Amino acid sequence: MAHIELKGITKTFGNHTALKNMNIDIADGEFFVLLGQTGAGKTTTLRLIAGLEKPTAGQIFIDGQDVADWGAAERDVALVLQQYSLYPRYTVRENLEFPLKSRIRRVEPAEIKERVDRVAKTLRIEHLLDRKTDRLSGGEMQRVSIGRAIVRKPRVFLMDEPLSALDAKLREALRTELKNLQMNLGATFLFVTHDQIEAMSMGDKIGVLNNGHLVQTGTPHEIYNNPVNTFVARAVGSPPMNLIDGKLAGGEAVSNDGYRLPFGSGHGIATDGRSLTFGIRPEDLQLESGGPGEATVHDVENHGVAKIVTLRTGEKFIHATVPAQTVLRIEDTVRFSWNPEKVVLFDSGSGVSLRHAG
Repeated sequence: MAHIELKGITKTFGNHTALKNMNIDIADGEFFVLLGQTGAGKTTTLRLIAGLEKPTAGQIFIDGQDVADWGAAERDVALVLQQYSLYPRYTVRENLEFPLKSRIRRVEPAEIKERVDRVAKTLRIEHLLDRKTDRLSGGEMQRVSIGRAIVRKPRVFLMDEPLSALDAKLREALRTELKNLQMNLGATFLFVTHDQIEAMSMGDKIGVLNNGHLVQTGTPHEIYNNPVNTFVARAVGSPPMNLIDGKLAGGEAVSNDGYRLPFGSGHGIATDGRSLTFGIRPEDLQLESGGPGEATVHDVENHGVAKIVTLRTGEKFIHATVPAQTVLRIEDTVRFSWNPEKVVLFDSGSGVSLRHAG
């Protein structure tokens, strides 16, 4: 197990800055998820920790030791990639044994067998042990490649979008398995993804990356309910947080589209007249016959347990999550309100949450 710390990490490739002054602290035994779009710097972060790249500036510590001069093998980390790094002519058993037969490790044959059997049982691939890996499905291959990482008992697991090539049902099943696996092993996991559902369902902590900057770190609950800025508000949540431009006037939120919504003084910030962006999650926006806002139903998505309704207000669109039995038709006119206690205020110029500003 290991505690990982990145201090002031910057990484440039020629004129391109992949990471800018990044600070991350991953506790021993934590499942930490790095969330960001393609090109945000997620894979670069993993490669720096694994020792496959050197930082341009800053330090990397594993269990308090600066690992700047350590090679990849000395760091004792396991990297699981989206592409399965398996030997196609080997059986599953031979693939799992391979990392234990290196000259550096020198593991006894009896222990190799014991470790391989335990990993196969954990990942439910015992029935595949004698099969060649080129005869496996995508999900089976990904299990074997995770098994190859576990069998070594590394200090840290680094996972680079390992589930993104799998179909939705399998991805869901493996998400649960990976989380259980991490808890059973008590291991430190750094998991990289662009999928915010993966991040929210698996992470003890989430770090949101945007163009090489770590924008916010926190528990899924903190990131979801108290985003530091409008970027994080849109990056997490499906559908994302509604962002409504307007200002406060006499205890009401007045949108630029002309409708007014109730707004108490509970936020304790005197901001009358200032240009603001009001953030409200779709589940905190209610359709009600006497509501102060008016909108047109633009689209209805049935998700089984609920419907996600897209509403048109003037030139803008907002989303509301409503019970599945709600009857709505496209182009219906509806009234809506919101829960004022759940509104997050952002400065409309900088996009920064007023709770985090200052």
